[in-house]
Amino acid sequence: MIKTYFYDATRKQLVHDVDLAQKDLIQHEDDLLWVDLYDFSNERELNYLAQVFNFHYLAVEDCLHMSPRAKVDAYDKYYFFMLHALRYKEDSDEEITLEQLSVFLSSNYVVTVHRRTLPTLGRMARECLSNRTKYMNQGSDMFLYHILDGITDEYFPILDRIDQRVDELEDQLYEQTNKEITEEFMALKRTILSMRRAILPQKRMFSGLNGQFVFQISKESEPYYLDLVDHIERIVDSIEGFRDLLDGALETYYSIITARTNESIRVLAVISFIFMPLTFVTGFFGMNVPLPEQESIWSTVAITGGLMGVTGWMFLVFKMKKWI
Repeated sequence: MIKTYFYDATRKQLVHDVDLAQKDLIQHEDDLLWVDLYDFSNERELNYLAQVFNFHYLAVEDCLHMSPRAKVDAYDKYYFFMLHALRYKEDSDEEITLEQLSVFLSSNYVVTVHRRTLPTLGRMARECLSNRTKYMNQGSDMFLYHILDGITDEYFPILDRIDQRVDELEDQLYEQTNKEITEEFMALKRTILSMRRAILPQKRMFSGLNGQFVFQISKESEPYYLDLVDHIERIVDSIEGFRDLLDGALETYYSIITARTNESIRVLAVISFIFMPLTFVTGFFGMNVPLPEQESIWSTVAITGGLMGVTGWMFLVFKMKKWI
């Protein structure tokens, strides 16, 4: 499905569902055309946009295939961005789902391509349908900023929930060790790694190289992008911090399990040592050979007393050595 929104800078009006075949559609340098392609099932609509805007076939190919890494490519008359929004479902097997968003950015148009609806673009589309021009009258680079800012803001609630889960997990591992805690550790590690793969490349995309951004933006837009870079750096730092905390908690968890296992083995070893002489004595006197005074009841009493004495003596020795 293709939706189009055109801002006529001369008339300061917003027009919906324009005909992309109009060759003289963009006449003023401040005009801006937004084309949103979503929920497409085949290549026909994407190839149509590629023909209208003369997109490179490699960029079109990237739109059709899922890639977990964000990037930006520079072409002759436009930039191609590959970004990712995140869908977080804690109760599902795959907690983090990447929603790929491809953006073609030129001085007078922005083309967004995505397979599923995105909250940020949906909000911007509703503003445009209400004939509000706050996103369309500031240039294409600011329009891209609003997209990026909306996607970035969606990361923070996910980070807050992960922070809570890490704290809860640290409390639980001292109270009990079971299979559920191990599964929670693995799920959190997968979630954090997925977020890191999606967000870390964006830090390199929008961080200035020697004071210069990797794509052209106006001087008026630079403060906004610098603020965006700051947000991304905070998010990346939080992810790295969560990863370190989780690794530390996992090491502590394994140490607790090892200590409890060693304690169990030590107790079992003590029990085995105590029963070892008892087993020997009972086995020795259980042989079918003549023994002194075997017909007397006092022999049974003596053997029983001897076994109990050996048991008590070994118990005291282990107690003195603090083995039990």
